[in-house]
Amino acid sequence: MVASYRRARREEGRIQEPRATADRDGAGRDGGWPRPLRGLVPAGAPPVRARGRRVLRAVLLVPVMAVAFLLVLALVYRALTPPSTLMLGRWATLQPVTREVVPLDAIAPALVQGVVASEDQRFCLHGGVDWDALWSVVDDEDGPSRGASTVTMQTVKNVFLWPGRSYLRKALEIPLALMADLVWGKRRTMEIYLNVAEWGEGIFGAEAAARHWFGKPARDLTRGEAALLVAALPNPILRNPRRPTRALRALAGRIQGRTAGIATLSQCVRP
Repeated sequence: MVASYRRARREEGRIQEPRATADRDGAGRDGGWPRPLRGLVPAGAPPVRARGRRVLRAVLLVPVMAVAFLLVLALVYRALTPPSTLMLGRWATLQPVTREVVPLDAIAPALVQGVVASEDQRFCLHGGVDWDALWSVVDDEDGPSRGASTVTMQTVKNVFLWPGRSYLRKALEIPLALMADLVWGKRRTMEIYLNVAEWGEGIFGAEAAARHWFGKPARDLTRGEAALLVAALPNPILRNPRRPTRALRALAGRIQGRTAGIATLSQCVRP
């Protein structure tokens, strides 16, 4: 009887609760869920924070590279006259483009003066952006670009950006115009503008416009012809300088009248 009791106690002692220590399968000391196995994370993998910093640096690098690329282009365009984005679009769609690049000295002064008189009378005074004109039209219901674009802003729009009105494009025009005014200066900016401006379907630049509409080089344009070309600039596809409407003639007359007293406002583009 005693022996049976002692045997039963020995058997009972073998069945014990699990000890509060971790087993080989990774069980917790309290018998809970197993801890994650270290082998599931690849050896040498960077921490999550390090990967996040790398992604952030890559995202921030994109605008920096874009600015650097545009600055390099601007430096190149100090010597080489660029195409406009409209020209690139026509070439990409296999449409004809007519343009002959000429220096500013080969363009009639009347055309230069007409552009200043009509498009940007403060061209020689601002640093690429006419802030007073810009703030005056910020709340304009016709859009942010009406009446606010300087010749410099129009030039960078033609060379680097896309046509059409939008706050995004206007926001990009401003820093690009400041950069262009600093890198190109007034005379080179006007020279690029008069070589990329659109003057009809597939007609770009003052030389091509003068030859197409009046059958002469740009240096031989009269004041009346130059005024008609300037008057056509806001809508060159629909306005015909060779056969101007009464409204176009009236606008050209007003522009020609302004050029009479514009000499002092266009001194910065003289050689």
